[in-house]
Amino acid sequence: FINPAAADWACGATESSCKSVFIVHGGWHAAIVLHTDDVSPAMVPEIFDFPQVRFIEFSWGDKDYFPDPHAGPFTAIKAAFWSSGSVLHLVGFTEDIARFYPGAEIIALQFAAPAYGKLVSYLSETFSRPEPGVAASSRAGLYPDSRFYPATRRFALWNTCNTWVAEALAAGGFPISPSFVITAGQLSEEISKIKSHAIVFEQRS
Repeated sequence: FINPAAADWACGATESSCKSVFIVHGGWHAAIVLHTDDVSPAMVPEIFDFPQVRFIEFSWGDKDYFPDPHAGPFTAIKAAFWSSGSVLHLVGFTEDIARFYPGAEIIALQFAAPAYGKLVSYLSETFSRPEPGVAASSRAGLYPDSRFYPATRRFALWNTCNTWVAEALAAGGFPISPSFVITAGQLSEEISKIKSHAIVFEQRS
């Protein structure tokens, strides 16, 4: 889907209320990175699990394969066709983004504040919480300052982490068609079709 208010997503360079959204991918997997100061605890109470960090990464995947990507081909096939659930993975860090993700492609977007709020609302709605406003339960993530949380939506070969990132962007009004996005490469290609000064491509090696 594409939000009918797509034209309202972008924030001009001279506007002081712009919010940065970073799309990061280093191969098959893509994630969304936000400034923690721009994430309201009222909307995402899980942010309290990451005190004193500058950035927070959000990514989504199958609940069995994502936490253990070396589990073997059966787990990968099960995730693609018979996923039994999904998880969100949050990672907190303080380094500059390019330094934290060496070798990754980083796409920086500047969202208008109202559009940004809709994007964060989509992220928030992906958490499977015991009740509204109460942080989801968590367990150790893949890295020292990271956590896994139970999530909504069903992972599948045709509904991947990259599709989820595209849906989050579309929720904020960015003119992208998530149904055309399965791989990280397709996500990058779809974003690159939008010619705007609000988009910056950075290749790191």
